[in-house]
Amino acid sequence: MKVLVVNCGSSSLKYQLVNMNDESVLAKGLVERIGLEGSILTHQPEGKDKVVINADISNHSIGIKLVIDALTDAKHGVISSMKEISAVGHRVVHGGEKFAGSVLITSAVMKALEDCIEMAPLHNPPNIMGINACTEIMPGVPQVGVFDTAFHQTMPKEAFLYAIPYEAYEKYGVRRYGFHGTSHKYVSERTAELMGKDLSELKIITCHLGNGASIAAVKNGKCIDTSMGFTPLEGLVMGTRSGGIDPAIVPYIMKKENMNADQVDNYLNKKSGVLGVSGVSSDFRDIEDAADKGNERAALALDMFAYRVLKFVGSYAAAMGGVDAIVFTAGLGENSISMREKIGNGFAYLGTGIDPVKNNVRGKAQEISVDGAKVKIFVIPTNEELVIARDTKKICSELA
Repeated sequence: MKVLVVNCGSSSLKYQLVNMNDESVLAKGLVERIGLEGSILTHQPEGKDKVVINADISNHSIGIKLVIDALTDAKHGVISSMKEISAVGHRVVHGGEKFAGSVLITSAVMKALEDCIEMAPLHNPPNIMGINACTEIMPGVPQVGVFDTAFHQTMPKEAFLYAIPYEAYEKYGVRRYGFHGTSHKYVSERTAELMGKDLSELKIITCHLGNGASIAAVKNGKCIDTSMGFTPLEGLVMGTRSGGIDPAIVPYIMKKENMNADQVDNYLNKKSGVLGVSGVSSDFRDIEDAADKGNERAALALDMFAYRVLKFVGSYAAAMGGVDAIVFTAGLGENSISMREKIGNGFAYLGTGIDPVKNNVRGKAQEISVDGAKVKIFVIPTNEELVIARDTKKICSELA
């Protein structure tokens, strides 16, 4: 069985073709600048040279067709025809309360995704466009939606509700949803494998640290709390997002800067975070370089980020009544040795710490805690595409 995994952005489309017999990636790639000048497809077949295709890609349907053409090309393709694709798995950012797991996409599911656009106006529309494009290009091929929010649907009400009038939840669905769910799910399961224990026996804190960042408390295999909220803006300091702030700051800034709602939303989502504090960049690598050269605001931005991570880890250890493992994943978590060390220096009270020799690793699954640590610390590269492919295989296998 071969599954095509699709992750659509507003002007981009990431994909992987996965052979589910051994879970190997046959090819992967990225379509960029959809609907813009200079659109491009970068296609990487396993064991072959990377292929760059410049084309006029005016919409997602054309992008999907180019992907299929690349996958079936006589020279750089990996399958003989589109018929070898058994199913398509789509990353969908927001499923609201409607979906606590992955689902076969039907007209009813599509209606539900459209209903969630209001809560994810930047993400759900391109996700829907990707599904529609695959339906057009590959009629009859089953498609599965895998939701960023689904893993967090096990949170209890005391964790996901906000202390505002209850009617806001009943009427408008205002609550904590959480995101990066496929990543938190994958690394928690992988942690249990590395520890040689059943996931149902463990208390794990998963730290998905990148330009977008979130932390989840996973108790006995279920998420009981997570740092992102109604939107991905809440929680940690991020690349350009403020993370948690006093809500009264919003009307205050609006009045002082004469902003409307859209402008202050852009202010908090696009101009804040480590970019806003450092004044240097939203890329942590640039900020680390600047801090090394003596830039005090860059150093402050890194300290603020690490401090917020430490606070969430501590609160989640308390919420779960202890912790067995802490996991670093995603771009920053997997690759920044210095940031892991900065955060890990605060774990002594948990009876653990980071071994500097073990920590000298990037993009590889490895335990990095000191010998004899009560709480294990891991670096685990995330693999959201594999989660999507596995869920797609499971659901489509049940169709027979």
